[in-house]
Amino acid sequence: MFESLWLQLQHPNTQWVLAGTLLLGTASGVLGSFVLLRKQSLIGDAMAHSALPGVCLAFLFTGQKSLPFFLLGAALAGLLGTFCIQLIPRLSKTKEDSAIGIVLSVFFGVGIILLTYIQQQGAGSQSGLDSFLFGQAASLVRQDIILIAGISAALLLLCIVFFKEFTLITFDLAFAKGLGIPVRFLNGLLACLIVCAVVIGLQTVGVILMAAMLITPAIAARYWTERLTGMIVIAGITGGVSGVAGTLLSTTMKGMATGPLMILSATLLFLVSMICAPKRGLAAKAIRLMRLRRRTSREQVLLAIYEQYEKKNLCVTVESVRKKRRLSPSLCLKALNDLEQERCIERIENGVWQITSKGIEKGYHTALKQRMYEVYLMHEMELANIESDQDCFDPDRLPRETRERLYSLLKLYGRMPELRKVSHDAEKGQIANEF
Repeated sequence: MFESLWLQLQHPNTQWVLAGTLLLGTASGVLGSFVLLRKQSLIGDAMAHSALPGVCLAFLFTGQKSLPFFLLGAALAGLLGTFCIQLIPRLSKTKEDSAIGIVLSVFFGVGIILLTYIQQQGAGSQSGLDSFLFGQAASLVRQDIILIAGISAALLLLCIVFFKEFTLITFDLAFAKGLGIPVRFLNGLLACLIVCAVVIGLQTVGVILMAAMLITPAIAARYWTERLTGMIVIAGITGGVSGVAGTLLSTTMKGMATGPLMILSATLLFLVSMICAPKRGLAAKAIRLMRLRRRTSREQVLLAIYEQYEKKNLCVTVESVRKKRRLSPSLCLKALNDLEQERCIERIENGVWQITSKGIEKGYHTALKQRMYEVYLMHEMELANIESDQDCFDPDRLPRETRERLYSLLKLYGRMPELRKVSHDAEKGQIANEF
């Protein structure tokens, strides 16, 4: 298989297709980042479907299969569809998502009608327009690839030149207007770039799948970073890798179209990003949730033990802790074992633990933090300058007056934790069976 792939890569047409899909995927990923952040993902789909009647009309007017004319017709139809999407909500009470659905359906329906009409003509069967539905990269010739690669390179260059302006209108349109930046021109330019990215991918990916090529790399990149620059770079790399992978797979798998394989490659990278991304990935979230659950259960068990210590009961069992805290037996046992490893408690016999001096001190601070936060919630209006998140609530960082006020309220309600010296030998063996 590798030998046949290597031989195919030596073919000039394969090299041109590989270069074209690489640039197409990169440009789609870069522009798709702006589309995603501007929450206009469906507009890319509408542009792709709106381009089909433009391709058909270009063939009817010229009477020949010419990719430059096809791209011109597709671009004009895509811009017309975008204009209709923006115009319909202004002239009526129709929302933008409804306008997108209307334009997408109407333009695509008109395109299918024109395509059917062309196919019924004498020379229409040889037009090859049906390849624009799902894409057919193998039908591209050298001149077509040069045109697609040139447009893709121009799109990337314009994105680099207007990067700051596009960033500003994406995140803060009002601020951009206040600075005197030509917002309408930049919005129109960005829309034109998106239309161009869509139409140059029609022959390779197809009308139906081009929106996925525009959005999927951007979504995959969003999992890896929170910075726009990093997102654009990762999206461009993801799109380029998807284009190359789809081309190589279609080269080795005879009869398989390049466009769908490019989309499947991008989807695979998206799934990897969704699962394996270090901060936003599902695996990382599951690990953080598991750690949080374990830490919370450990704190709850320590609080239960400390409350028994305040009642002069030093020894606990799994069942006695579960009577006070609603935890599963396995989770409660894990928390007790963790506290034992931290030397907050010690095992005095099988299934029986006793709090240590370190556990008393740690339990005191944990109980103090929780009870101070509870008092704060009761007097939130009076103490409104305190952080309202319990995880960020730190009594040691509070202003002295606020801390003293909370201390006085704790004493008033009889909730102030105490650090008493209790003889462990006197209490050893005493099990708190009732909480």
